[in-house]
Amino acid sequence: MKIHHLDCFSMCPFNKALTTRGGTGWLTRGRLVAHCLLVETAKGLVLVDTGMGLDDLRDPVRRIGRAMMVLGGPTLAESGTAVRQVEALGYSPRDVTDVVVTHLDLDHAGGLPDFPHAKVHVHGAELDAATARATLMERERYKPFHWAHGPAWERRAATGDRWMGFDAVRAVTGRDPEVVMIPLPGHSRGHAAVAVQDGARWLVHGGDAYFHRDEVHGEPARCPAGLALFQRVVAIDDGLRRANQARLRELARGHEDVTVFSAHDPEEFDALAAR
Repeated sequence: MKIHHLDCFSMCPFNKALTTRGGTGWLTRGRLVAHCLLVETAKGLVLVDTGMGLDDLRDPVRRIGRAMMVLGGPTLAESGTAVRQVEALGYSPRDVTDVVVTHLDLDHAGGLPDFPHAKVHVHGAELDAATARATLMERERYKPFHWAHGPAWERRAATGDRWMGFDAVRAVTGRDPEVVMIPLPGHSRGHAAVAVQDGARWLVHGGDAYFHRDEVHGEPARCPAGLALFQRVVAIDDGLRRANQARLRELARGHEDVTVFSAHDPEEFDALAAR
């Protein structure tokens, strides 16, 4: 069994000082990633989040949006998409039998069309929000063309078994390693973390529950100004987001056999990918 760490949408934000600690680099761009996991199992591949897809890179202004293009500074390389990285590892896209998404924002679910045969595991509240797109923010964050191909949705409820003090749902059952969805709403209505068993340890993909490592692993917890502002602006419920982030912080600090990481922190990604 192997777990691969993939960056499926590298970004260079317009101002490094606002996205890193220390306040330097006002005239240079920073770096963010879209941290995805590819989990090899005896029954097929499980992909946790997808990053951007091939169609997004072929028509970036319409599918990614001008604001993301200007402020995010994305790297538009097909080799960086999940499907091309799966192929580079010697697999076919059809080998990906299941995709588990932390949420359906465009930078987390853009690659769904590249795996049309996969089951897509998502919390019901997130699927409902992405379908309704009831607010201006939700119309910006959810792009219906990412699921226009009609995915085989595996709708998950927000309750289930207990996992290290959290309500959880076994997302992909009957597999080794185990894959668990942990409801952590706030960033979006149905946002979730995804825990993957790695031998005697657990990897916990926190999605967008936090953006900078020091929010969970720092003492005291802190976040660069630009990322802190962005999180408050895009959160559907910022109070709930911060409360769930605190719970994730307690998990990371209280369990030596658990490694928590976010979707976008580049140093967390580099450390895990180098293992």
